[in-house]
Amino acid sequence: MDHPNWIWQHTDWPHFHWQPGRLAALLRECGQAQGKLLGMLGSVTQAVSAQNELDALLQNILTSSAIEGEQLNVGSVRSSLARRMGLEATKDGQVSRRSEGLADLMMDATEQFAQPFTLARLMNWHHLLFPEPEAGFATRELSVGALRGNEPMQVVSGRLDRPTVYFEAPPRHGLEHAVEDFLEWFETSRNQPELDPLVRAGVAHFWFITLHPFDDGNGRVTRAITDLALAQGEHHAIRFYAMSASILEDRAGYHTALESSQKATLDITDWLEWFLKTLLRSLQQAMTRIDRVLAKSRFWQQHRGVSLCVEQVKVLNRLLEGGERGFEQGISAAQYQAVAKVSKATATRHLADLLEKNCLVRLPGGGRSTRYHVNPPYE
Repeated sequence: MDHPNWIWQHTDWPHFHWQPGRLAALLRECGQAQGKLLGMLGSVTQAVSAQNELDALLQNILTSSAIEGEQLNVGSVRSSLARRMGLEATKDGQVSRRSEGLADLMMDATEQFAQPFTLARLMNWHHLLFPEPEAGFATRELSVGALRGNEPMQVVSGRLDRPTVYFEAPPRHGLEHAVEDFLEWFETSRNQPELDPLVRAGVAHFWFITLHPFDDGNGRVTRAITDLALAQGEHHAIRFYAMSASILEDRAGYHTALESSQKATLDITDWLEWFLKTLLRSLQQAMTRIDRVLAKSRFWQQHRGVSLCVEQVKVLNRLLEGGERGFEQGISAAQYQAVAKVSKATATRHLADLLEKNCLVRLPGGGRSTRYHVNPPYE
């Protein structure tokens, strides 16, 4: 074919190649971030480490489904994961077949990273992704644990009479052989020292999502394969970052990067650049989260002898946890009142007491705009 529309129509498919010089700086940054994150984790307690792993796995499951437009029951998934990790489940976490299957899939992809990735294992993942429906819930017909049917696999939008085709997967004929080729490469590439493990994870992601071998669930299985490849590269079952969360943050960029590369040549440098930048962002976010955990631990260590009421502790923990709910610009008296559920007079008294005990500092400004922040702990 002189002018193929799709990457899989090239005669050399799937012999991908890339430009190492364009990836070198990103690979160094990712490697340094991985090392720094592991070093930081050595400073936290076992209980905190387990909680952070649970949070990362939960975030990965929730966001991988959210990329496909599916909203999961957070409490149910958390309880399914917590039980497998030997942690206490949430009180409202009524598990379901769906949450149990997703938890099993994630744990298999990460904890069993040393085991061969076979066709049987791949098909079992698809079964875990689509368990038997709960009693009373209808479900659409779907081939579970089997390759897709003969109909063309396309991603389209627009008018029915004039659709725009964004992606078309390889035809059904020969799909078994194509999947076997992928699985064989996935196993043998683990022992290729010249192939960077992070590049391998990016290639695996692109290759499998392009095959699109199932009727449904291709994206979620692909991201689980990516987690498996990253765990194999790190030789570490414990996950402290959620790449799916970073993909969700740039979902439009994700689909654009895939689409443009699937319509291009076998040089997938552009895709690998996007992949590594997204991985780096997820590692940096994990380091920020662990930083907050360590700062919180240092703060309470410094103030272990200070007498505080329940409401004051609640507000301080909220400030120390940071993030979207952490009042990064500081907390006002009115916000303290709302979080602690106390009167205006009590909020004012609590804040004055926290200032006196050096738990808080007053930020610049005055009157009703006065805001307070945690007094940073010394290193």
